[in-house]
Amino acid sequence: MKRPVDHGAMAVSGYTVPWHIAAGAPVALHVSSSRPVRDVRIVRLDTPTAEFMDWRVEPTGNAASHRDFDHGSFPRIAATELAKTTKISGVAFEVYLTRNDGARVLFECGNLRLGLQDGRLTSSHDGKPQEIGEILPANTWLTVEISSDGNATILKIGSDDLLSPYRLHRQFDRPWSPLGDMVFGASAANDIKTLNAKFSAIALQTATGHIAWSFPTLLPSGPIASAGGDSVLLLETVNQPAFCMTSRRWDGSSFDPRLVPSHYDAVHCHDDDMGALQWPASYHVHVPDEAPAGVYAFEVGHDEGAERIVFFITSSVRRAPLLFLVPTATYLAYADEFLPAHLYEWMCEDRGHRFAIDNNLKSLYDYHSDLSGVSIASYKKPKATLRDDYNYPLCGCPHNLPVDLHFLRFCHNNGIAFDLITDRDLHERGVAGLQDYQAVITGSHPEYMSVEMEHALRQFAATGGAIAYLGGNGFAGKVAFQDDLMELRRSPLEAGRTWDGPIAEQSLSITNQPGGHLRASGRGEFSLTGVAISLMGFDGARPFTRTPDSHHPSAAWLFKGVANETFGDEGIVLGGAAGYEVDATDPHLGTSPDTMVIARATDFPDSFVHDATRWYEGGVDERASRRCAEMTLRHLPSGGLIFCASSVAWCGALPTGDAMNDVGRITKNLLTHLAAAKSRTNPDRQQQSGGQPAARSGSTA
Repeated sequence: MKRPVDHGAMAVSGYTVPWHIAAGAPVALHVSSSRPVRDVRIVRLDTPTAEFMDWRVEPTGNAASHRDFDHGSFPRIAATELAKTTKISGVAFEVYLTRNDGARVLFECGNLRLGLQDGRLTSSHDGKPQEIGEILPANTWLTVEISSDGNATILKIGSDDLLSPYRLHRQFDRPWSPLGDMVFGASAANDIKTLNAKFSAIALQTATGHIAWSFPTLLPSGPIASAGGDSVLLLETVNQPAFCMTSRRWDGSSFDPRLVPSHYDAVHCHDDDMGALQWPASYHVHVPDEAPAGVYAFEVGHDEGAERIVFFITSSVRRAPLLFLVPTATYLAYADEFLPAHLYEWMCEDRGHRFAIDNNLKSLYDYHSDLSGVSIASYKKPKATLRDDYNYPLCGCPHNLPVDLHFLRFCHNNGIAFDLITDRDLHERGVAGLQDYQAVITGSHPEYMSVEMEHALRQFAATGGAIAYLGGNGFAGKVAFQDDLMELRRSPLEAGRTWDGPIAEQSLSITNQPGGHLRASGRGEFSLTGVAISLMGFDGARPFTRTPDSHHPSAAWLFKGVANETFGDEGIVLGGAAGYEVDATDPHLGTSPDTMVIARATDFPDSFVHDATRWYEGGVDERASRRCAEMTLRHLPSGGLIFCASSVAWCGALPTGDAMNDVGRITKNLLTHLAAAKSRTNPDRQQQSGGQPAARSGSTA
C-alpha cells in the first residue's frame, strides 16, 4: 500500500547507491523532500571539523520531490504471465493467517475478490458483495480452492488441524473470469493494507494441466518459475516477504531447511514489509581518484536547515598500517529503530526515530504488526538514525556512528593514520581485504558479523595480525548478505533484549545456515576475542581500574603515561569509559587461558542487567562478583595480539581536540604500538592466500 513520506520530523530523507565505494567511482543520491532543495554538497565527517569538499554534485534530471513508501508484501502473478497459458479453471493455495484487523484481501483476480473484515470472510463478484460472514481461523494452515465451470464459482476452504478442523463450502451463481493480475493477500490496486499471512503451494488448474509454484528455501533474486503445464509462468513476490518459513508440511522432525526443503516452502508476508526502494536518483557525484578514505555525506540544504545522508569511501590501496573496519551491519540493524514509547522511556528526543515512527519504518530490532520479528532489510532506504548528530533515546547520548566518528577524529587529532574498509567489503573479499595490514581496528559496537567476516578476522590473527576491538558486545549476531539486503534471524540467546524467533525459523534464507549467535556455531565472541557481553544498562558508566596483570611487561607498555590506577570517569556515552553494553571473560564459554585481564570496571548500578545466557556455578555470590567489565590483552602464538576495550562507551571516553586523558593515552599507545610493529611477512600466509581471496568455507582457522 503506497503512502506519501511523512516529512513532519525530517524535511529531507534518502539513501545513496551504493552505500560504500572506492575512490574513483560514482555514487548517487536518492532523496525525498517536502521543501525545495537549496543546495547539495559533499561533506567529510570523520575529520576534526566537518570538511566540505569541492567535488561537483550534478543533478540527474529527476528533481528531488516528495516520494512515496510502499508498505506490504504479497505474491502476484501478472496478467502477462497468465496470458501465456490456456484457459484457467481453478486456483489453489495454502495460507496461514496471523493478525489482521480491519479490511484485508485474501485473493483477487478478475471479477472475484475474497476479503477479510476483522477476520470475517467476505467476497464480491463484479463489485457486488456476497455475504459469507464466517470467521477464518488464524494460526493454522488453511487450504483455499477456487474453481469455475463457466456458470458458477465454487469456493472451498479447509483445515486439517486435528483439534480445530475447519470446513467451508460455498457456491456463487456468477462465473469467475480470471482476467488481469492474480494477487494473493493484497488488492489488485494495492490500495488497502496487505495481509499478514504465510503463503505456500500456489497452483493453477488449466485446460492442459496443473501449473504449480514452490517457494524456495533460498532467497530468490527474481521471480519464481512454475513447474508443470504447457508453459513456464513467473510468480513475483512483491516488497520482500520473508522466505524459508515453515509450511503446512513442517512436522518438527528437523530444523534444517537443507535437509527437508519441502517443510520450508512458505513465505511470510507482512503489511509493513518494505524492500529496496525505487526512488529515482536526483543527484550524483563522481568521487575523485585521489579522494581519501573516510566517512562522507551528501548534505541537502533547504530553507529550514539541512540533512546529511551518509556514505563511505573505502581504501583500494594500502596507505597506512592500520585498517578501520566500519560496522555497517550494525548500522543497518539499528537503522530506524521504532522504540515504542509505551515500552521504552526516552531520555532524549531524536528526529530520526520520530521519522521512523511517523512512516512505520522498522529496524531489525523491531516487530512486524503481527508480532513476528523483522528479519531482513535493504540499505536502499532512508536510515534516518544514521547521522553524525544522532542521540540514542534509550541513553540520551550518541550511539554507533557518532561514537565511531569521535574515535576517527581522535585519530586525526593525534596523527594516527588509518585506511578504511567496511564489513561488507570484508564479507566479499575475505582475508585478502586485510592483506599487508598490521592491525584491524573496530568501532564502538561491531555487533553483527557474517560467517565470512569472522573467518577472515580469524585467519588474519592466526597469521600474525592484530585486532584492536575498541567496543563492546561485538562479534555476536550472525548476518548474511545478498545484493542490497542484509538478513538477521534472532535466537533465544537474545531473549529479553529484542524479538525472539521460533527455533524452527532461525535458518537464514540467504544461505540456509543457522542464524542466531555466532557463538552457537562454535565461533564468535569468546573463541575470537575472549570476551562477550556481560551487562547492559542505560545509567551512568563506570571507570576502569588496572589489575596487577597490567603491570606485567607484556602489558605495561599500554599504560605508559597513565599515572592513575583508575581511569575513564568521563565521556560522551553515559559519562564514562565502561557503559551501555560491557564485556567480560568466561573460561567456561571459551575464553583462552592466555587471555590477560588488564583492567576491570565494577560497581555498576542495579539497572544494568546480566547477560541472560551466562550460568554461574557459584550461584548468587559468584553472579554478584561478575557484575563487571573486563579489558583484556592476548598475545597470540602467531605474533599478533587481540586487545579488547570491552565497552561500547570506550571510544566515547576519548578526548577531543588537543586535549588528552588516560583513555586517550591507552588508545594512542595501543595504536602507535600496532602501527610500528614489524611488517607481517608470514611465508605460510603468503603461500595460503597467494595474494588472492582465500577460500571462505566457514571453517575455523
